[in-house]
Amino acid sequence: MIYEYFLVFLGAAIPWLEIALVIPLGIVAGLSPFWVMVMAFVGNMLTVFMLIIGFDKFKDWYTKRQEAKGKTVNKKSERAKRIWNKWGLPGLALLGPILIGTHIAAFIGMTLGATKKNTTIWLTISIGLWTLFFGIATALGFDFFTRAV
Repeated sequence: MIYEYFLVFLGAAIPWLEIALVIPLGIVAGLSPFWVMVMAFVGNMLTVFMLIIGFDKFKDWYTKRQEAKGKTVNKKSERAKRIWNKWGLPGLALLGPILIGTHIAAFIGMTLGATKKNTTIWLTISIGLWTLFFGIATALGFDFFTRAV
């Protein structure tokens, strides 16, 4: 069983899987909603925190990678810039997990001038709120459907 929770942790830590997918899958698979939410939060937050700490090196790597692919602008970056211009860092952090992903939200926010401290605070709040939302909604919804059958 510990292995399954480790997979939740690992899945939440991987960009593009993250909490929106991992939490519902873990709960539907029969794992404890509480521990799924804890492991998903810690997994996602750990990699986002590492990205924030190592932002400068990551930015250099990411820029070179995009240039090698011949891309300078992508749809997620454009969407993130629109959110940033309208709502700032709080909006980007709160909408990031469902629209562009937490890792990209952290990267774009810091690229656009947010401090490491503010990025960490807002993404912690955001990941915490979305973890609660996905966990509670899945647990209640799954419980509702299994009782109804």
